[in-house]
Amino acid sequence: MESSILWLIAGLLLVIAEILTLTFFLLWLAIGAFAGAIAAWLAPDSFFVQALAAVVAAGVLTVFTKPLSRRFRKSGKGFEDAIDRLIGKQGIVIEDIEEGKSGIVKVEGELWSAVSDERLAKGEPVVVLRRGTAQVEVQKWGGNR
Repeated sequence: MESSILWLIAGLLLVIAEILTLTFFLLWLAIGAFAGAIAAWLAPDSFFVQALAAVVAAGVLTVFTKPLSRRFRKSGKGFEDAIDRLIGKQGIVIEDIEEGKSGIVKVEGELWSAVSDERLAKGEPVVVLRRGTAQVEVQKWGGNR
């Protein structure tokens, strides 16, 4: 089998592994393998040139990843989860919330699982205090904390 085909197979396997892990490190190795495939196509008898192309490509991408990612992080506000925007918003209880047990509230047209330190009946207005992993914590609208 031609060495360029082997480099391409290695690159594709690394891309698949990258898709499964989402580390970006394997992506740089995959691109290095593709560079090795190009070198194998240009210099089929020189494994040294192929390996050097792969190592240089993967190495350069790995070295410059941190400065590039730092620049992208500084440039934008970053990721904001939809639940974070609900904090401070008013909602209404759809399903009774017992103290320490969850119920359902409607906030900005969406239904959310909610908990509270107090009993809240269906139809009562509430405000979102904080978010949990899969639910929000609420209290009566105008209540003291």
